[in-house]
Amino acid sequence: MTTGGGDEADGSVLAGGVATANGRMPGWVFRAIVVFWLGFLMVGLAKHLWGRLNGLALLLVISLFLALAIEPGVNRLARRGWRRGRATIAILFGVMLAVGVFVAAMGNLVGTQIVDLLQNSETYILESVDRINNTFGTSLDPQEVVDEFNRPDGPVQEFIRGQQDHVVQLSLQALNGMLQGLSVLLFTYYLVADGPRLRRAICSRLRPDRQRQVLAAWELAINKTGGYLYSRALLAMLSAFFHWIVFQAADIQAPIPLALWVGLVSQFLPVVGTYIAGILPVLITFLDSPVKAAVVLVFIIVYQQVENYFFAPRITARTMELHPAVAFGAALAGFSLLGAAGAILALPAAAMLQALASEWGERHEVIESELTAMNMPGRRRSLGDT
Repeated sequence: MTTGGGDEADGSVLAGGVATANGRMPGWVFRAIVVFWLGFLMVGLAKHLWGRLNGLALLLVISLFLALAIEPGVNRLARRGWRRGRATIAILFGVMLAVGVFVAAMGNLVGTQIVDLLQNSETYILESVDRINNTFGTSLDPQEVVDEFNRPDGPVQEFIRGQQDHVVQLSLQALNGMLQGLSVLLFTYYLVADGPRLRRAICSRLRPDRQRQVLAAWELAINKTGGYLYSRALLAMLSAFFHWIVFQAADIQAPIPLALWVGLVSQFLPVVGTYIAGILPVLITFLDSPVKAAVVLVFIIVYQQVENYFFAPRITARTMELHPAVAFGAALAGFSLLGAAGAILALPAAAMLQALASEWGERHEVIESELTAMNMPGRRRSLGDT
């Protein structure tokens, strides 16, 4: 007769929930423990390295998208007999010149406005308080507001002194930004100038059919990403031109920097970019004249509608237009991952992924339905119509 005690006598035991015949721990348990701790250490090491190298990764991502954007232009110059290195330098110089003009214009605008506000602060306060009293029927004392503004231990003066203490820190940040910009340009130069060599090195490790797929995807990414950014830049130029005309006609201070600001921010920030871009010129104009500020606000809204229904469809017809929901969601995801730079880079990334996805899979003819009708005049047919 077999009893429970006999089972134990036979040497069958439970060690850590694992049954063995001879009382020894199975070999796979030791291997599992080793694999677990190695994985834990590797994850910790990867987290540490990412914390150290995430800035470099961001620079590489920016360089990659800039390289995809300028490579169509470099390829055109190369077909005309230019060497790739010279063509890349020429286009990068043009990009640097455009960025430098924009930064200089905005820096001059901000500096001028700050100096003007500090020198004429009392005048602006008196005029603003008078407008508030006349508009809302309040009885604020302008002189009390001025005295509170000029009080040495008041919050306004403490804030101004606090910003003066950060001058050195801001200078170091500006220098760091210049070094990062030079690093991006250097990475971009090598990615574009040595692009054929890089692609040959990658394709040499792949079968011919895989090489064709990789090169087709690479070419599609270059064309769509570059086309998307070029279309955005063209729309930004149009927006800046028309806003400059209105700002100049309304005799607004610094019309060129404000027009550039509105054009670039409205095109490279999805959905909310137009409203963010319009805040600065409206506020600056409001200090001079509320009527001019209202005119500027109305024109920004009207121009946005004209652009959406007239300019944008024609300019993006040959490139790619992102759906507003896709653009906004991509920008939020990019901002969560990489901050402000990620929000801007998310747009060409979404355009590239959308282009790659559009080329994948088999396509079929779409049946006619009210749910799939595209601006059909008259009564739309449904699935039940014959």
